[in-house]
Amino acid sequence: MTEDAVVDGPDQELLTIGAFAARARLSAKALRLYDRLGLLAPAHVDEATGYRYYRAGQVERARLVAMLRQLDMPLARIAEVVGAGDGPAAAGLLGAYWADVEARVAGQRTLAEYLRGRLSGRSSEMYGKFRVETVETPTQVVISEKRHTLADELPAWIGAALGRLEEAARECGGVAGVPYVAYHAEVSMESDGPAEACVPVADEAAARAWAERSRELGGGRAWATAVRVEPARRLAYTRITKAQVAHPQILAAFEAVEEWMATEGLTATGPCRELYFADWASTGPEDPVCDVAFPVS
Repeated sequence: MTEDAVVDGPDQELLTIGAFAARARLSAKALRLYDRLGLLAPAHVDEATGYRYYRAGQVERARLVAMLRQLDMPLARIAEVVGAGDGPAAAGLLGAYWADVEARVAGQRTLAEYLRGRLSGRSSEMYGKFRVETVETPTQVVISEKRHTLADELPAWIGAALGRLEEAARECGGVAGVPYVAYHAEVSMESDGPAEACVPVADEAAARAWAERSRELGGGRAWATAVRVEPARRLAYTRITKAQVAHPQILAAFEAVEEWMATEGLTATGPCRELYFADWASTGPEDPVCDVAFPVS
């Protein structure tokens, strides 16, 4: 046994912080930080001297914490991973984190391209990356939720609102078209819309009965439910990926459609919208998930 180790009971060797740091290939400063953050506590702290001692078996956890920090993983998620131990659970937590990173990077890449185009005055070239087409949509009965919301709250509200409406569609003959979100005014970090989540349904009478029940049970909800008949429309649209949906990079798609409309001599006849045709949870950052569209004539 060296001077860097003490014995804590039979066959229980404890290492000084210096000796443990050398084995773990970390600095004593890093170990003190991990202790302060609650990620790796010493096995023993001498009450008289305050010296920290670690067991040799803690080396792998120390190295794991250090590598996870190199991935810029938040401390709370590091604690979840190391707390899960070795095995599929910990691997699954790491996989979920890395999927979030890839989605964020894909969105940032798209945003950087958008900003480079604007700052360099190459807006027309940037818009040319979007293929704009038109499509005719039939008359539809839609059930909807309308809410005033800022851009940072919008993604969570869209997911929750469309989920509620698709569930309600079971009472209204089923979903009969692509769910969408219409914007009756600008939604940004300064402007709160409102936005309206809409789901086409098959049975108008059942939909109106649902809307009446919803109004009676509404209470203090932050949104308003309704049912209406949406007339047949011609939409000018462009298809975008999951990464491009994030605000503000999605603005490039809206602007590309508007520029194309101006070139073609078309006029918007209703609020712009996002049509979500793919399952959000099962798609990756580069998968097409949404059509950005304007009703036109």
